[in-house]
Formats: sequence, structure tokens, C-alpha cells
Amino acid sequence: MKNKYTYVWVSLVILVFGILFIPKIIERVKQGTVVENDRMNVKDNNGALSYILLNGKKRRVPEFEFVNQDSLIISDKDYKGKVFVVEFFFTSCPSICPVMSKNLVEVQDEFAAADNFGIASFSITPEHDSPRVLKEYAERYGITDLDWHLMTGDKDKIYDLANSGFNIFAAEMPESPGGFEHSGLFALVDKNGYIRSRVDDFGNPIVYYRGAITEEQGENSQGEKEQISILKEDIKKLLEE
Repeated sequence: MKNKYTYVWVSLVILVFGILFIPKIIERVKQGTVVENDRMNVKDNNGALSYILLNGKKRRVPEFEFVNQDSLIISDKDYKGKVFVVEFFFTSCPSICPVMSKNLVEVQDEFAAADNFGIASFSITPEHDSPRVLKEYAERYGITDLDWHLMTGDKDKIYDLANSGFNIFAAEMPESPGGFEHSGLFALVDKNGYIRSRVDDFGNPIVYYRGAITEEQGENSQGEKEQISILKEDIKKLLEE
């Protein structure tokens, strides 16, 4: 008899829960307030690209000055008035960097006729990646755009630029392939030096674009979708602003 009353109470609790809470959950789903695990799912790029805010202020590219593959001093001022993509890489990377570089060469070729477009690649192994090494890397991958600078210089300044300036992770990790770890993300910068991106399905900026998945792949083993195609769309949008 005791078990019988227990079943009755459990059934009653379930019934009350269904009456009170199930309609609210359905309503949240309809209104889009249920948060997905993947915040980098993006909607159609119909509106203007979002600014990235830090403490309520639009986030700008920090000042920098390094040496490129032609042994020329390049600074943030060389990108003034240009839309450009930023990456952190290293030439001896055995994993994601080759994919990132191939993707950026596709972007380079897509905008070959645009005088106000560029790419900024910062080496996270500057002690190895001398201008000569960077030059050889550029020739190997078909990097021909005069506004694509592969840069090397003071290691602490490069890591500070990555981790604090852009919040794009880079670190020495002996257990990782090549001894270094980095995120494989691309940042998109407008003509005025502001970091921009499209928004996700919930209206939040995605901030960065996945750089280590090709359009041909479509997605990786974790189910993350490629974002080179939308990066190209968003570059065009900024070039037209």
C-alpha cells in the first residue's frame, strides 16, 4: 500500500511540473532565448557587421611595429585605410598553420584587385622565423600580395599582441605539435582599425573566424563549420563601407 501511495505522489509531481513549466520552456524555444552550445553558428549577413566592445568601447587594433619578410619595418599605420585580416602562426607548425595559410591565399586571390585590402601574419616563433625564413614560406605558399606582411620581432611583444591585444590565444606548449599552441582564428579589421565581425544566431558578435577548416571540408571532426566563405563575404561588406 505504501508503494502505491508513493507512485501516486510521483505521478502528481510530474503532472504539476508539466502544467507549470513545459509551456514556459516551449515559449523560450519559440522566442530563441534557449542558448545553444555552439555560439559560432552565424546567421545571414544582411546587416552591418558588429563592432567588438571592451568596457563599452569599440575595440581597435593596438599599435605594433615589426619586420616583414622583406626586412622592412611594418606597423599598424601601414594598414591605415585598409580592410585586413590578422592571424598568428609559425612556419614550422605541423598542424593547423598550413591549412590557415592555404585559406588565406584563397582570400588573397579573391581580393587581388582590391588596393585597400591586406593581411597581417605574426610569427609566434620569431627566434626561428627570420625574414629569410618568412620569405621562403611566402614563396612556398604563393603569397604575392604586397599588402600581406609576414612579421617577426620581439617575442614578448608578439605574444602580448596576440593574447592581450587581440585575445587570440598563443603560448609555448612543449606537449603540443611543434611545441606551440595557438587558436587558429582570424580577426577581421575595418578601414578605421576596428575589429569587426558578423553576429551569431542570438545577435552576439562571433568576434573571430575559424581559419583552420577549408571550404572544401565544410566542417571538422567536432562538427564546427568552416568560416572562410563568410569571411570573404564580410571582407566585401567592409570594403564597400
